[in-house]
Amino acid sequence: MCCVAFGLKTLQLFCVELPRSAFSTNSVSIVSPQDIKPRQYIAMGGEPSPPGIQTSRDPAISPFTRALLAGAVAGLTVDLTLFPLDTLKTRLQSSSGFLASGGFRNVYRGIGSVFLGSAPGAALFFVSYEGVKNSAFTKEHLGGKDTPGASMLASAVGEVAACTVRVPVEVVKQRAQATGTGSSLAAVKYVVSLGRDRGLLGVWREIYRGYGVTIMREIPFTMIQFPLWEGMKKWCVQVRGGGDRRASGAESAVCGSVAGGVAAAVTTPLDVMKTRMMLAEKSISMVSMFRKIVAEEGARTLLSGIGPRVMWISAGGAVFLGAYTGAANALSEL
Repeated sequence: MCCVAFGLKTLQLFCVELPRSAFSTNSVSIVSPQDIKPRQYIAMGGEPSPPGIQTSRDPAISPFTRALLAGAVAGLTVDLTLFPLDTLKTRLQSSSGFLASGGFRNVYRGIGSVFLGSAPGAALFFVSYEGVKNSAFTKEHLGGKDTPGASMLASAVGEVAACTVRVPVEVVKQRAQATGTGSSLAAVKYVVSLGRDRGLLGVWREIYRGYGVTIMREIPFTMIQFPLWEGMKKWCVQVRGGGDRRASGAESAVCGSVAGGVAAAVTTPLDVMKTRMMLAEKSISMVSMFRKIVAEEGARTLLSGIGPRVMWISAGGAVFLGAYTGAANALSEL
């Protein structure tokens, strides 16, 4: 019985190519083991596997869907977990001052916007990130998906795409966190009310206020964070050894924390300017905001909130990238 089960399993794993003589109607041929050739499976990359080597089955979920779902899970998880720290960071950077902006009170004010923007923004980022990494352009011009150049380009494209969702959500969230609007719904009503005075174009400009400086902050941030994250994951896998060549969720979390902390510290001045621009009553350019901060408050102000920012993003990197890798690994097993 065991032999029969083993034989059926073998037929499932390997398609065999029999010589034509085996199917002859004129004679009966005995097929020797040497005449049986295991079929060479075609992997996703289009290259056949070595003869006799079994490859993994095709995943039930496509890479696109896996990145979409895992990214959504990661985005929602990190924002809901670390929202209070983000609120404190925003209030520290507000021109009104920490206590005037709310201090330690109502640290979950504005969380409604998270439910609308976190999952779509993170999903859009990882779909773009994985798409660029696995593109023909990356393979031909950047040496493949596992190079630092591929991670830098993919993360930059991912941020540009994700910020189309993230910036309007960030505007609403930060107005609720640092002003007297009181809630995400009140902040949305305030933004919409501007349409009476400024029209639809005015509302559009309001919800995308700070888009340019956000991109200028996020692209350097991700171009530092993601190559570090990918490189440290490879190192962890090499040190650990074993048959599984993928980083675990825990390994990814540790690597994401370190990479995120380094990137956060370097890009804090851009984050301060971005926050001030989003909270300003009137639109102001990044250069004008930089000059205003330095002239009125001193250059040290550009590093305000660096402690909470590094702590928040280090923790966020652990949760975000750990959750993404864990979810992606789980979906790969389906």
